[in-house]
Amino acid sequence: METVQARPTPSPAGGGGLGWGLRGRHIGLLGGSFNPAHGGHLHISRLALQRLGLDEIWWLVSPQNPLKPVAGMAPFAERLAQAREIAAGERRITVSSVEAKLGSTYTADTLKALRRRFPRARFVWLMGGDNLAQFPYWKRWQEIFRTVPIAVFARPGLSLKALAGRAAQRFARTRLPVAAAHRLALTTPPAWVFFHTPLDPRSATRIRAERLQTLKEMRPAVTAQTAAIATLTPRARQALRAPELLRRIIESLEDGKAEDIVTIDLAGKTTIADYMVVASGRSSRQVMSLTDHLEQAIPGRIAVEGKSQGDWVLIDAGDVIVHIFRPDIRAYYNLEKMWGSDLPDAEAALH
Repeated sequence: METVQARPTPSPAGGGGLGWGLRGRHIGLLGGSFNPAHGGHLHISRLALQRLGLDEIWWLVSPQNPLKPVAGMAPFAERLAQAREIAAGERRITVSSVEAKLGSTYTADTLKALRRRFPRARFVWLMGGDNLAQFPYWKRWQEIFRTVPIAVFARPGLSLKALAGRAAQRFARTRLPVAAAHRLALTTPPAWVFFHTPLDPRSATRIRAERLQTLKEMRPAVTAQTAAIATLTPRARQALRAPELLRRIIESLEDGKAEDIVTIDLAGKTTIADYMVVASGRSSRQVMSLTDHLEQAIPGRIAVEGKSQGDWVLIDAGDVIVHIFRPDIRAYYNLEKMWGSDLPDAEAALH
């Protein structure tokens, strides 16, 4: 490994500690909203330092995750300060505001900028297995694979789902064995490794959910309302208790005569959204009609993909991801099985 030529030049992180004189350093990049930062981030970082032979790790706190709505997101300065507090005492972890300084919204843009500014550094992108499972939702995700090597760390209940997903299958031939992980930083991308490591169940989604639950428990119970809810059908009870956005989506699909509407709670499974809704239209025409109806029900809040074909439409409404299928396409992909229940982890067979 080359020696480090450090010089006291300005930092691109605005005080985040990332020096411009980096040379030959092996650096892990852990990006995200950090809303909030928690012990799980430390868990992955420590494993990466140990298993990948990295010199240091940068936590790239995102000003705003493009896949998440602004609502529910703590202020950037607050998330940055809290992440620094969590990482305090970890001399090889730097919490950085570099994305805010670069003005980049997407990971692909951030990585290109970092490689341009630090051409002699060796970067490795770090992420949990849940992110690998939903990686195809990221903008220019294949470009990310071809920009830097990637290290993926198992998350509870998601290892087999992640490895069976589209991203893992697309780059299956470039996956390195764990025994070769120490040379990942030196491997020309695309190259990635999947660690069946001791699992850490902590997640920002779960922490936020627990905080919300605590607030709910502090409110006085309303006996009459609880009794009324108990008389409703299961779907009506679900809709009543769900967030307003989820209720509006379900109502729109029902008004459009969608079939087999299924709601999946994603808490603890992924950070991309809080809920997933899967529904069917009898034909491509009905799938497109349901999409039109939904766009009118929640205007200005969604991104739509696949509408022109009418086979499978993906609607990103922030906290809720909606999939509308033709029945045969839905049966083929079977998202309910992938996301609706935890599959057994391969860790059980390895430890």
